[in-house]
Amino acid sequence: MLNISNISKSYSACYLFSGITFNVGMGDRIAVIGANGSGKTTLFEIITGNITPDTGNVSMRRGTTIGYLRQDIQNTSKHRLLDEVVQSSDNINRLAHKVQMLQEELAEEKDREEVETLMCELGNVQHEYESSGGYSAEHEAEIILAGLGFIESDLQRRLTEFSGGWLTRIELAKLLFLNPDLLILDEPTNHLDLETTRWFENYLKGYHGAVLVTSHDRAFLNNIVKKVIAIEEEEVNFFRGDYDGYVTARQKDLEIKQATAKKQEQKIKKEMRFIERFRAKNTKATQVQSRIKKLDKIERIMVPRQTKKIKFSFPEPARSGHVVMTLKNIDKSYDSKTVYRGLNLELNRGDRAALVGPNGAGKTTLLKMLAGVLPFEKGERIPGHNVTTAYFAQYYIELLNPANKIIDELGTVAPDEPDQRLRGLLGAFLFSGKDVMKEVAVLSGGEKTRLAIAKMLTRPANFLLLDEPTNHLDIPSREILTDALDAYTGTICFITHDRTLIREIANKIIEIRAGRLRVFPGDYDDYLAKQEAHVDTVPETLQAVREHARSGVSPRTQKQQRKVIEGNLRNEFYRKITPVKKRTTEIENKVAKLNARIAEIEALFADPEHYKDGYKVAQTNREYIDAKESIRSLTAEWDKLNGEVEGMTQEYEEMKRDCF
Repeated sequence: MLNISNISKSYSACYLFSGITFNVGMGDRIAVIGANGSGKTTLFEIITGNITPDTGNVSMRRGTTIGYLRQDIQNTSKHRLLDEVVQSSDNINRLAHKVQMLQEELAEEKDREEVETLMCELGNVQHEYESSGGYSAEHEAEIILAGLGFIESDLQRRLTEFSGGWLTRIELAKLLFLNPDLLILDEPTNHLDLETTRWFENYLKGYHGAVLVTSHDRAFLNNIVKKVIAIEEEEVNFFRGDYDGYVTARQKDLEIKQATAKKQEQKIKKEMRFIERFRAKNTKATQVQSRIKKLDKIERIMVPRQTKKIKFSFPEPARSGHVVMTLKNIDKSYDSKTVYRGLNLELNRGDRAALVGPNGAGKTTLLKMLAGVLPFEKGERIPGHNVTTAYFAQYYIELLNPANKIIDELGTVAPDEPDQRLRGLLGAFLFSGKDVMKEVAVLSGGEKTRLAIAKMLTRPANFLLLDEPTNHLDIPSREILTDALDAYTGTICFITHDRTLIREIANKIIEIRAGRLRVFPGDYDDYLAKQEAHVDTVPETLQAVREHARSGVSPRTQKQQRKVIEGNLRNEFYRKITPVKKRTTEIENKVAKLNARIAEIEALFADPEHYKDGYKVAQTNREYIDAKESIRSLTAEWDKLNGEVEGMTQEYEEMKRDCF
C-alpha cells in the first residue's frame, strides 16, 4: 500500500536520519519511536508530501487515502460540531448534494420520459450514497464523538466554543469518520483522558486500514502496534512486536554488540602491539604491512548510545504525621457551575494516589485544593502534622530563570551543595557532561520539565502534588521520572494520562465523576478489574467503626441492624428506579424498530423500481425524515433518563456510606 525507499533528511548541520526503507501494508500497526527531536514528525511530513526528503522517495498504491493527525491543530471553522464531522467527507457531501438536486428536478419535471430518466439516475446516486455510508453518516459520527468524550449537548455547539485539547479530539473524530486506508497519528493521546484512550485503542484494534503512530504512551503502544521503527542517534532499527518486546530485543542486541565490540577492540589492540613492536624490523616489514592493511579493512562495530538510568539517592523528606491531608465538607464552584459539594477526602502517609476520571470532572481542581493554591467557598483543608507540600503544574516550568545555566538553576534550591553533588543530581535526570552548562532558555519543553522535577526533588517536601508531569516528556524521560518517584519516600497525589506511570507508582486510585469521589485501594490493574466487574468497594469509615465500638452493641446485633437498614434502602432505591428503567427499555425497543424501518426505507431508496411511483417516493421520504426525528427525540429522552438512573445510583451508594 505504501513504500518508503531510502529516505534521508537533515537540516543544516542537524542530521536526522538516513536510508530509511520500509513498507506499510493494509492492517499494519506500526509505531515510530525516538527521542524528542529525532525526526518522527519530519518522517510523517515526508510521507504526507508536506516536506521533501534529501534522498529517496515515497510511493503508494493508486487510490490509497491517507488521514494525518498533527500535534498542532488550528481549526477556525464556525460549523456546529456534528455538522463539522459529517461534512468532512467530500464524497458524501457531493452525493448528498446530487441527491437533493435530482429530487428537486423530479418535483418540477412533467415529462414522463424525463421523470423516468431522472428516477433511474436518482436510484443509482442513492445506491452509491448508501454504499458510502451517507444514510448512517450522522449516526456513525455520533458514535465516534461519544467515544471521544463528547456529550449530546456538544453536538450542536460551534467549534469556536471548544478549547485546544477538544479541537484535537474533533480533528481525530473527522479522521476516524473519513475512514482512510492509512491513519498517520502524531501523539494522538496527548489530549485524551484514560477512558477515552481505552475506547480509542479498541477502535483502532478493529480498524480496517493501516496505522502509523508515534506516541510517548507506552501502554498505548503495547496495546496497538505490531511493528516498531526506532529512530536512534546512530541508526534506525526495525522490530516485529510491541514496544516492550522492542525494548527487550534492543537490550539483548546491545549486549551482543557490546561483547562483540569488546572482542574486536582486544583483537585490534593485539594487532597494534605487533605492529608497534616490529615496525622497525626489516625482517617483519611484510607482516607489519599486511596487518596494517588488515586493520584498515576492519569495519568497526559501533555500539548504539544507551540512555543510562543513573541510580542516585535524592535527599529524604522529613517524616510527616500519619494523616497527611484532610478535606472536609468542601464546596467548590466556578461561577454558576458547581464542581464539588460536601467533598470529603483523607490522604495518609505513604499514599501514592492517582486521580482518574474524564476531562472536566474536577481532577485539577481537587489537586489544587489539596495543594492549598485554590480557594473554596465552604469547608476545611486540614494539613497533617509536619506536612510540607510541593505542587508541580505546567506553570512551574515558567518559573525557571531562562538566563541561568542548568547547574546554576538547580543550585538555587541547593546553594550549599558542591558542584559535584549537583552534577550527580542532574545526571539522574539525563543532564550530563557539558549539558549542565546549557542555558535554560535553549532547553526543550521536556528538558525544562526534567529540570523542574529535579529541583523539586533536590529539596523535597513530604507531600508531592503533580499535575501531568509527563507532558512534553519522551519515553526515556518518563522512565527516569518513574524511577525518581519510585525512590521517593513521601506521599504523592498525581494526575497523568500515562497508564504505565500509574501502574508503576500508584497504590491508591481516586476516581472522580460529576464531582463525586470513589476511592479504590490497590494499583491501577486492581481498579480496572473492579470496574469491569462492577464491584463497588466502599469500606466502612473509621468514624463509623468508632461509633459502633462506643455503642456497646454486639457485633452480631450490629450485623442484623445493618441488614435491615440495607434492605430498606435497597427497596426504596428499586421503587424509584424501576419505572425509569422500564421507560428506558421501552425507548430502546422503539429506537430498534425505527432503525429497522429506516434500513427498509434505505433499501427502497437503492431500488430503481421504487421511483416509478412519485407519490410513494414522497411518502417514504417523509416517513424516513419522521423516523430520524423520532430517534433523535427518543435518544435525548433516553440520555436524560440514563442521567437520572446514574444520579439515583450515586445517591443510593452515598446513603449506604452515610449509614455505615
